[in-house]
Amino acid sequence: MGVQRNVITLLGVPIDRVTSREAVDLLLQFMEPSRLKRFFHLGGQHHVMTPNSEMLVEATRNKHFKKILQSTSLNIPDSVGLLYMARLTGNKFPERVTGIDTVTKLFKKLNKNHSVFLLGGEEGVAVKAAKKMKSINPQLKIVGTHAGSPSDKDSEEIVAKIQKAKPHLLLVAFGAPKQDLWIAKYLKDLPSVRVAMGVGGTFDFITGKQKRAPRWMRNLGLEWLGRLVREPKRVGRIFKAVVVFPVLVLFYKK
Repeated sequence: MGVQRNVITLLGVPIDRVTSREAVDLLLQFMEPSRLKRFFHLGGQHHVMTPNSEMLVEATRNKHFKKILQSTSLNIPDSVGLLYMARLTGNKFPERVTGIDTVTKLFKKLNKNHSVFLLGGEEGVAVKAAKKMKSINPQLKIVGTHAGSPSDKDSEEIVAKIQKAKPHLLLVAFGAPKQDLWIAKYLKDLPSVRVAMGVGGTFDFITGKQKRAPRWMRNLGLEWLGRLVREPKRVGRIFKAVVVFPVLVLFYKK
């Protein structure tokens, strides 16, 4: 039996009640094989996801994606919409735990005993992200990067490259839901990987290719608005997150 998770369920998906510090600590525990065998029921491999409002909307119409969300080792609450809707259902998350903050904090704590592979993003972005984090933490051991894509025609090459590099941590930046569908399909073929995590645009934020909203907007739960101002083409995605998602939660029937 594994450790009982403390979760809030939204639209049939369990989201873990964790703080940012707790999420990083769990990831570090997942990467320690002795602790894995002792405390967690999923053996030596863990799929970690960063659900946001838009992803939960997608899960209502993509049953395979929903099943993956329901079978992960950890789902961190990566949008303010999850916090608001949890309150409306009589629950409460400790705080919002973003993927970008989780990854950067984790990178600062890793050492030469933990190897990392960065997969996805536009050509060259993963390489720049690796250099950026190495400059902050010289002990960080990046064993490979690859842009590629989640298409089946690229997967054989990608899997072979990761197998050769033998990372413990695999970060996949193909965007949701593609990144997590890819992980669910190929993680079993990557025996060295102890933690695989879909990270969306994290590499872009680490390198500065994409700018985050000012901290005051983030503190007020308005990061989505800041991104919409910079990228008006995201209006459809924002609509799903701020309009469709609350409606689905309010009228959700188990």
